[in-house]
Amino acid sequence: MPEGPPNHYFSARPTARSKPGRARLELPEDDHALVLRTDAGVFSAGGVDPGTRVLLEDGARPEPTDRVIADVGCGYGPITIALARRAPDAVVWAIDVNERALELTAANAEALGVGDRVRVATPDAVPSDLVVDRFWSNPPIRVGKAALHDVLATWLARVAPGGGAHLVVGKNLGADSLHRWLADQGHSVTRRASRKGYRLLDVVPGG
Repeated sequence: MPEGPPNHYFSARPTARSKPGRARLELPEDDHALVLRTDAGVFSAGGVDPGTRVLLEDGARPEPTDRVIADVGCGYGPITIALARRAPDAVVWAIDVNERALELTAANAEALGVGDRVRVATPDAVPSDLVVDRFWSNPPIRVGKAALHDVLATWLARVAPGGGAHLVVGKNLGADSLHRWLADQGHSVTRRASRKGYRLLDVVPGG
């Protein structure tokens, strides 16, 4: 994935001056909101993104047999944290090019008691032999179509037989064209939900 402008969320080292903040993560199974650290220069620093909320509400449910899972484009970690809490027997890989985002994800995981099962890494630092049971992503659409396709192709190739991927994409950000592209690559794609302006896509890798 290209590094991007220095103050964009898909920059490896955002130069935006640090502006620490907090975001509330509300999960149906918790009786109180979790508080996550955020900062300038990361995705949706002002609060959990609406697309991420759709994914968490409708699609971020690991299988009981999942042991290695991933959050691709983790930001400051709302999906990572939810996955780790919902899959207590799994290791969760949190992947992002943004080093500030990875630091926040690691800190949030530690503060919320799941740090021992969360592995943060840039794409280049992921072990070449890593295989995941499935991955989730609110993918970085604004990085550009070619780069986005490369990210998804890379991670779909890492999915173990019988596994899958779960993506949330805005309707007005090309959800339907991404659905078609994935199908054209030989993957099985199911639209699980469509609400609040987002599509939730389940993908079973093919080929």
